[in-house]
Amino acid sequence: MAIITCKQAAFAYDGITVIDGLNFEVNNGDYLCIVGENGSGKSTLMKGILGLMRPKSGEITMNEGLLSTQIGYLPQQNSAQKNFPASVTEVVLSGRLNSRGILPFYSKADRKIAHDNMEKLGILPLRKKSFRELSGGQQQRVLLGRALCATKNALLLDEPAAGLDPLVTRELYGTIKSLSADMGITIIMISHDIQAAVEYASHILHLKNKQLFFGTTEDYTQTKTGKLFLGAAEENDVIN
Repeated sequence: MAIITCKQAAFAYDGITVIDGLNFEVNNGDYLCIVGENGSGKSTLMKGILGLMRPKSGEITMNEGLLSTQIGYLPQQNSAQKNFPASVTEVVLSGRLNSRGILPFYSKADRKIAHDNMEKLGILPLRKKSFRELSGGQQQRVLLGRALCATKNALLLDEPAAGLDPLVTRELYGTIKSLSADMGITIIMISHDIQAAVEYASHILHLKNKQLFFGTTEDYTQTKTGKLFLGAAEENDVIN
C-alpha cells in the first residue's frame, strides 16, 4: 500500500522550473534512494515531500493518514548542528516536540521512546554526554535517534553519511537498513553514494531535473542510466 504518491509533480523557484515529470509511489516498508548529480532536484523533491514546498503543478499526497509532520527527518549536518550545546538525551528527546501538542513537558512515554531508540542505535551509553563532544559517526546516530522519535512510519535522510569515514559510513548504512528490514520503517534517502544505494535500497529514483528512472534496484542496474551512473562512480573511485 502506497503511503506517498507523486503524480505529474513539478517544482519551481521564482517561476523557473527546476524539476518536473515526477511520477512515483513509495510503499510502506520501502527503502528508496534518490540519486542524481548536484543540482538535479533531489533536495527540492525532499522539501516537497516534507511539505516545505508546494508543487508548481501536479501533487504529492500522503496516504493512510500519514502527515508530513509525522515523518522523521535527518537533514545534512552543518557546523551549528555539530556544536549544539545539549546532551545526547536532550537532542534525541527533541524529536518528540511535534507529538507533544500544547503540553509543556516531555511525558514518561516520550522519555521511554527516546530511551528505546537510543538503545536500538547503540548510543544509550552516550546519553549523558554533550552532543558536540561526540565523533561525527556518533552525532549522526544521535540525530537518527531524534528523527526516529518523530515517527513510526517514515524517515527522510539527506546525505546521512556525508563527511564520515568508510567504516563508519558502512555501519551507519547497515543501521538504516535494519530500521527498514526489522522495524518496517519506510526509508527515503538522498545519496551521492550510488554503490551504497544499489547495495542497500529496494528502489531507486534517479533525477536529472526530471525523472530518469523509478523502480526496483535490480531493474535500475540493468538500465542504460543505471549502468552509466554506476560506471562513472566506479571510474571516479579509481581516479581518486
